[in-house]
Amino acid sequence: MKQFLIYCLFLPFAGTVFIHCGGNRQPQTTATEEGFQSMFDGKTLDGWEFDSVYWSVQDGIMVGEIMPETILKRNSFIIKKDLILRDFEMKVEYRISETGNSGLSYRNAAIDTLPYALTGYQADIDGRNFYTGQNYEERGRQFLALRGQTTVIETEHVSPTSKEVREQFNLTGDSLSRHIKKGEWNEYRIIAKGNRLQHYINDVLMSDVTDNDTINRRMEGVFGVQVHVGPPMKVEYRNFRVKTLE
Repeated sequence: MKQFLIYCLFLPFAGTVFIHCGGNRQPQTTATEEGFQSMFDGKTLDGWEFDSVYWSVQDGIMVGEIMPETILKRNSFIIKKDLILRDFEMKVEYRISETGNSGLSYRNAAIDTLPYALTGYQADIDGRNFYTGQNYEERGRQFLALRGQTTVIETEHVSPTSKEVREQFNLTGDSLSRHIKKGEWNEYRIIAKGNRLQHYINDVLMSDVTDNDTINRRMEGVFGVQVHVGPPMKVEYRNFRVKTLE
């Protein structure tokens, strides 16, 4: 195993054994609605920057859609204006088509030379539930924690190969995917506190990163939502809300 895995945690789920390799696991945070602020008014995309070819509001839902005639050549983001995220908790409900590929990108930086492009941490979502829940760094260090992993990232981080990603998925990811409802609404929750980044889906911890890479980590940045290159797809979001953590 490459140095990317300083220690690992295979998360508990029904009918399986809990395995913990090194380190101390902290208790799961219980979220409440107190202190949360809405990020999307359910009517318009006011306050967001986006390519209208791919993003719209339909029946009170934020929709990202790729049609056969609008296939992307690179990933495109809808970006929240005038919002810099540092320590925060975010919750949102999503639904995605079987061929869909999307993600919630936080503490990101805009790429000045490309419109609607970001780089930074991403809470992944896909319709097959292969990547959903993992932590991936867009245009950066790539895989930081696969679903089912707790990782400690150091400066010498090496992203796993595609073979290693598939092996890890076969080991734990499929079992965790039982908690993710295909083609239905799920709630994604992100907790970013200091250099610790946790992704939950339907209140189940999916990945947990402690980023000690002081050269490449991001402690603050903008927020965006992705539509990914690939076949025609549709992703829907509702009930976006966020609160600042002290």
